[in-house]
Amino acid sequence: MPKYYDFMICGYYLYFTSHCIIEAMHVHASDRHLTESASAKMFVKSNGETEVQARGRLTDKELRIIREFIKDNYKEMYIKWSSMSNKGFYGD
Repeated sequence: MPKYYDFMICGYYLYFTSHCIIEAMHVHASDRHLTESASAKMFVKSNGETEVQARGRLTDKELRIIREFIKDNYKEMYIKWSSMSNKGFYGD
């Protein structure tokens, strides 16, 4: 399960799974257990904006901070995503 970063944002890891790479770029946010059922899932657009598909257990504040982090770092995150997937940004 590749993590975008080794550190946590608001107590959550940002990651994707090898099963996910058939979809457009997205980010799961989950606690240290990395359980997909309780994780948030956000699709990433080519401008760094995100579309939330599932919010998991994230509070409004945590979701806002994570979405802002993704917007600030999506180009770097895309490098990791594209090393495993030929699917581009959401909506492209």
